[in-house]
Amino acid sequence: MPPPADIVKVAIEWPGAFPKLMEIDQKKPLSSIIKEVCDGWSLANHDQFALQHADSSNFYITEKNRNEIKNGAILRLTTSPAQNAQQLHERIQSSSMDAKLEALKDLANYSRDVTFAQEFINLDGISLLTQMVESGTERYQKLQKIMKPCFGDMLSFTLTAFVELMDHGIVSWDTFSVAFIKKIASYVNKFASDISILQRSLAILESMVLNSHDLYQKVAQEITIGQLIPHLQGTDQEIQMYTIAVINALFLKAPDDKRQEMANILAQKQLRSIILTHVIRTQRAINNEMAHQLYVLQVLTFNLLEDRVMTKMDPQDQAQRDIIFELRRIAFDAESEPNNSSGSMEKRKSMYTRDYKKLGFINHVNPAMDFTQTPPGMLALDNMLYFAKHHQDAYIRIVLENSSREDKHECPFGRSSIELTKMLCEILKVGELPSETCNDFHPMFFTHDRSFEEFFCICIQLLNKTWKEMRATSEDFNKKLSALGRNASIACRMC
Repeated sequence: MPPPADIVKVAIEWPGAFPKLMEIDQKKPLSSIIKEVCDGWSLANHDQFALQHADSSNFYITEKNRNEIKNGAILRLTTSPAQNAQQLHERIQSSSMDAKLEALKDLANYSRDVTFAQEFINLDGISLLTQMVESGTERYQKLQKIMKPCFGDMLSFTLTAFVELMDHGIVSWDTFSVAFIKKIASYVNKFASDISILQRSLAILESMVLNSHDLYQKVAQEITIGQLIPHLQGTDQEIQMYTIAVINALFLKAPDDKRQEMANILAQKQLRSIILTHVIRTQRAINNEMAHQLYVLQVLTFNLLEDRVMTKMDPQDQAQRDIIFELRRIAFDAESEPNNSSGSMEKRKSMYTRDYKKLGFINHVNPAMDFTQTPPGMLALDNMLYFAKHHQDAYIRIVLENSSREDKHECPFGRSSIELTKMLCEILKVGELPSETCNDFHPMFFTHDRSFEEFFCICIQLLNKTWKEMRATSEDFNKKLSALGRNASIACRMC
């Protein structure tokens, strides 16, 4: 007959004694169970003891998580979280370097447990660690030449404990001093060869930026893109991942007027090319964490287009109208009509209307009206001009091919471009915040600084080619565009 659901059979260990087999009644208070275990080994002061899992986690068992205990689990009787926290708080202040190092190693391990973390934080443990980073390490740096491994390990365990404690979300990030921020930022440059210190320093900087506006401003003053780029050119994927995470955090939290400026700096530093060479096109498989950071960078970059997506064209704005004139000039005037200023106004208007129809605009008289819908707003016109200037032969060929077809068989370039831009914005989620779980990045978007525009150029040519091969008609427009959208989405995922 199976045991009652509230009874769990476990083994409990205690140093120097044989493990004790025991049935735990989950309806009993945990304190009563601990007292019973202590009594079995004649241990007094049972309130100073606790149970923890004897696996690699070493997590304490509490009233909140006790239901996670499974039949056959191995538990350990140990000092209570409060006692352990107090002891470690004292040990990490030892004057002995060896004792201090061992204590910091233990602290880094125990800090993963939220129960222990709460007790250590209650002792103002976070402040103690930050003081050690701000000033304590100065004293040990003097000994660095003769004790370099010890110093590096000590700092690494200190930063690890700090990261683990802060990850529980118990303490606000807004409490840290400029001196602490400067110290952490300095480690990004000083300890490039010490992977553990560098990784934890980058993790702390990322969390500072993401969790506090004030800290974002201070970190942005201390860390430049130029200081981060070299870490992407190494071979450690974890360091590369945390470096991109810091860049993403700075990008995400930057004020709107600073994001484009930051994007320009990233372009000047050839960030895409460096990521492509040292991260994407290597022999190593890209893990999920790295894929997520690449996805976030991709989304943040595309989101710079949102302003153009939501900007309507002003039909009275001459600079914007000149873009349409330029599209016409490249398509029809490049060779045949170098000077079109002659002729009557009516004749010129008639010629423009004819050409705008050939260009595939819906409004032949005033094509500016085609760009008053948002989305895709002015981004559609930007894409058309980019295609006309950077892929001029293909642009002219598409326009002339369609202008020579019967009306019902033409694939209107203007209308196609507007709808295609809108569709690409939906596929690539322009304007949406990055998902916390998605890792769907597209390598092709790291091959070109104008990747969105280049993808548009590929798709508009593919649409025209498919249209011609299928001898599609105007009634097929939405159907063919939808099919292209599916192919574009697949292409994104395959690239």
